Parts: sequence; structure tokens; C-alpha cells
Amino acid sequence: MAGRKTVELEVYLDLLSQPCRAIHIFLNCNKIPHKVKTVAIRKGENRTPEYTKLNPMQKVPVMVDNDFVLTERGISPPSSCYSDAILKYLATKYDVPGNWYPRHPERRARVDEYTAWHHTNTRPHAAKVFLMEVLLPHMTGQPADPLKVERALADLSDTLEKLENMFLKRQPFLCGDDISLADLLAMCELMQPLGGGRDILKDRPKLLSWKSRVQSALGDSFGKAHTVLYSLRDRSKAKL
Repeated sequence: MAGRKTVELEVYLDLLSQPCRAIHIFLNCNKIPHKVKTVAIRKGENRTPEYTKLNPMQKVPVMVDNDFVLTERGISPPSSCYSDAILKYLATKYDVPGNWYPRHPERRARVDEYTAWHHTNTRPHAAKVFLMEVLLPHMTGQPADPLKVERALADLSDTLEKLENMFLKRQPFLCGDDISLADLLAMCELMQPLGGGRDILKDRPKLLSWKSRVQSALGDSFGKAHTVLYSLRDRSKAKL
């Protein structure tokens, strides 16, 4: 509408949340102008009246693009929700390279195929290890239960096997020759156990090579988004 003031894209994020990091990386990697509004879940900032009005589910991330609010209301641990609807919206609306979310129906379907699988595999299994080793001990003051951690790692190992053999196969990225939203979402999840000092990829050379390619494609935006997680890792190591 003529004369209407354009409002800058706003995203409400907590960078301890894997989906929030994916959005942060995507925006910065693609130089999309935006404003970050930090919502510290550990401080209860997602439960304030102001934020609850924006997202009644009290979850992050949330995107506000002029009058359009996208909250993604899926339930997922620890207190965040999925980010792929926001990422797909951004990739569709803004002028980003087509590899992120291809327009070609078959290539786009490959990304959708992974993101659908992601929410019941990569995401919960990596998050559960972090929950067992970091969040629950912090909340209860009790050490992690070794048997529960072992079971969580076994589930995650099965997911990692499928990432290697079902998605990567012999291609450089999960959905083909170029990085896509699938790689971004997956890598942010697989970084999460690092918050407890656990590198789940260290004994998997195929996935380590993929990680290196993903980080190279993302540049400085990857490291910046993970600064908080790296600090948590360092504090975990200092306690040993």
C-alpha cells in the first residue's frame, strides 16, 4: 500500500534452541535484513504477558514480517518448537539461492522428505541426549542416569546410521549436491549434545566430512550462532 511504512523483519530467538540457531544462521548467511529479539527461556521470558500475546504456546522461535506472525506451534523439547515453516517461508519470500529450498518439485520434495523425518528422528534423539546430560542434572541437582543416557545414545546412533546411509549415501549433502534447509536443520540438532561436552560425530568420518562441508558453506554465521552452546560446552568440561 502506498505510503505504508515497512517494518523490519523481526525474529524472537533463544540461541540455546536448535531451531532458533537454524533461523539465525539462515538470515545472516543470506544477508536478510532483520532484528533479533532475544527470549531467554531459562529466565522465563517466554512466559511474559507480552510474549504470550504474540505466541500463546510460549515457544520460540517466532517471526514477525510486517503484519504476518508465524509461530510454529509444534511441541518439542526442551521448550522450543520447529523452525522449518519459518525457514521455508523466508526461503520462498526472500531472494536467496535456490538450493536452500528448490523450486523444482522433485528437489523440493527431497527437502520436505527430510524435514518430515527430522521431527521424529534427528530432533528428538539429539535433544534427548542434551536433556539427559545437561538440562535434567541442572534442574534437579542430580547426576545423569547412565542407563537412560545409554538408551538415548543408542536411539541417536540409529538415527546417525540412517543419516549416513539413507540420506547422505554418496552425495555431499543430505538432499543432493548443494546445501539445503535439511542440512541446516540437521546440523543444528546434532550440535546440541556438545553443550554437555559430547561430540556425537567424532567417530563417524562420513558425517564429520559432511559437517565440514556444511560449516564451510555457512561461513562465520555458523560459529556466531553457536557461541552460547560453545560456552556451555566449556563450562561442562571445566567441571570434569
